[in-house]
Amino acid sequence: MMGQIIFFCLFALAIVVFARNARHIYKNIKLGKAVNRSDRPGERLKLMLLVAFGQKKMFKKPLAALLHLCVYVGFCIINIEMLEIVIDGLFGTHRVFSSLGSVYNGLIYAFEWLAFAVLFSCIIFLIRRNALHIYRFGGRELKNWPKTDANLILIAEILLMTAFLFMNAADFKLQQLNHPAYHHAGAFPVSQFLLPLLPESTSTLIGIERFAWWFHIIGVLAFLNYLPISKHLHIILAFPNTYFSKLEPKGKFNNMPAVTEEVKVMLDPSLPPPTGEVSRFGVKDVQDLTWKNLLDAYTCTECGRCTAACPANITGKLLSPRKIMMDTRDRLAEVGQNMVKNGDFQDDNKSLIDTYITREEIWACTTCNACVEACPVNIDPLEIIIGLRQYAVMEESQAPASINAMFGNLENNGATWKYAQADRANWTNQ
Repeated sequence: MMGQIIFFCLFALAIVVFARNARHIYKNIKLGKAVNRSDRPGERLKLMLLVAFGQKKMFKKPLAALLHLCVYVGFCIINIEMLEIVIDGLFGTHRVFSSLGSVYNGLIYAFEWLAFAVLFSCIIFLIRRNALHIYRFGGRELKNWPKTDANLILIAEILLMTAFLFMNAADFKLQQLNHPAYHHAGAFPVSQFLLPLLPESTSTLIGIERFAWWFHIIGVLAFLNYLPISKHLHIILAFPNTYFSKLEPKGKFNNMPAVTEEVKVMLDPSLPPPTGEVSRFGVKDVQDLTWKNLLDAYTCTECGRCTAACPANITGKLLSPRKIMMDTRDRLAEVGQNMVKNGDFQDDNKSLIDTYITREEIWACTTCNACVEACPVNIDPLEIIIGLRQYAVMEESQAPASINAMFGNLENNGATWKYAQADRANWTNQ
């Protein structure tokens, strides 16, 4: 009974803490401006199933995709067994679903092989990330905590799968010894090879089985509450993020409604002047982004595929699309903490531009959309970069000399080149 009480308290605490953290993240995302992403639900659902559930874009790198698929499928399906563990923990039963007979044996058989696949894949990922010096796992934004975060998750998954297999191995050996509390149930194609490593003492075997059981369940509950402060939040957010993806062509930029109204009035003076005052043109801080941009930031997996595909980054420029998303998430978390502490946002003399993202970074972007195309969960760093550029130009009149020269040519000549109006189309004759 004491074990059941302890289990209930731990389980309830984990759920409450996770719900509280999830609510905080939701409130942070809601700080963004409104944008309609509810149109064409059938197309959105298909996109989510292909990209998030089917991991379609991951397979541009087949080896990494296959290993990730093992981890993804294995970790999701193995956690179906969590239902049995929760019931056993709450009611003091042991392998409550074993009454399913051969079906249960088949499930445990599959779970064991999936656990081994997760274990093997995480070991390979750990080696690739730390020993092989792959380009996209480098970068100044991945030093310190982000690198530690990635390694912690991989090590945690290795330990959880190891505990799962040793739990099954000890259980299997106790079944072979005909212990009354461990009735014959399950099939153990992987953990059976661990039997020679286990002692013959019944009490020691029970201790190993119970320790592995508690380690596994506490580890899963700890992992659940680690997600909100980790890049692995994409395990949950990849699905809504891909569902709410931008369905228009990647090269299409949206006009600012306030600017559009002003231009209409300039072209047709008979129209009534725009009503209301625009608070800000472009993006200075995270509150100026849309809620989808903020959801993107929380969904970022830090895989680096965007940065590896970025031509500016490849040529040595400061821009890293991954860093843009990580900086946005860090600033959003800081703003959220500010609001929790003060009840409302109090100016902290910081902003997304300059404090987190430099001017050099945003003007290095070629707007080629390579980062958007490469992202396995349809994150769009370019929208944030363009918003920051709009603020720099329209609010501060600050832009590189080459950009100002282009603006001058557009104003005076109606084209980006320094030609007279009559000669603006001459380039077509070349």
